[in-house]
Amino acid sequence: MRLLGRSAFITGAAKGIGLSVAKAFSREGATVALADMSGDEAIRQASGIESETGNKTLGLECDVADKQSVKNAVERAADAFGTIDTLACMAATMTPRHDVVDLSEEEWERTLRVNVTGSFFACKYAIPLMRKAGRGSIILTASQMGQVAWPGSTAYCTTKGAILQLVKGIALDHKDENIRCNSISPGGVATDRLLARWGDMETAEKEWGPKHALGRLGQPFEIASGAVFLASDESSFMTGADLLLDGGYTAW
Repeated sequence: MRLLGRSAFITGAAKGIGLSVAKAFSREGATVALADMSGDEAIRQASGIESETGNKTLGLECDVADKQSVKNAVERAADAFGTIDTLACMAATMTPRHDVVDLSEEEWERTLRVNVTGSFFACKYAIPLMRKAGRGSIILTASQMGQVAWPGSTAYCTTKGAILQLVKGIALDHKDENIRCNSISPGGVATDRLLARWGDMETAEKEWGPKHALGRLGQPFEIASGAVFLASDESSFMTGADLLLDGGYTAW
């Protein structure tokens, strides 16, 4: 029970990696707020997690691109749990694959707002609660694409590189407040997000799996295990850093 006594707020938690993180946190003893644009699904998943683990779990509607929506969701979670001392920002948007000439300004700005500004909003409203709690662990989601690039994905890669720098800045800003901030960088992970690009999981595994040195896609629970490590005291000497779980994608 590595997270016993912790209260976590997780964005993008109704499915995919975010949902796996929420389940892993609850199994390790944390109370967990699942925040997602799909409020109904977040509530449904939260109910299932609470039934499984017996730990208090809350589902919330939250659009990370909307400052007031994030503020309201964080406040509701804090009211329910008494505090928030753990934050995991897992929300991300799907961006059409275009070069910078053909990518619309609206899609560019949407990608930045969800992937980067959404994390900023969550930190902005969660950190004051961490100050009161006397501790905090923040986990932002970067990607192996924050270190390398992929054709047609310049907007996405830009946001993930920005997350790596956002993490360092937050870590230094709050180093004297017992608040740590790190990022986690998944490689290709077998979630529904891949279906939009590859059509089906078999094709995704066949086409993208070999790009990873381990020869396969990752699984959501493997990323969630890394998030548990970052949230727990096992990573107490780690801040301003990136945990790269990319199956060797960047090792080529």
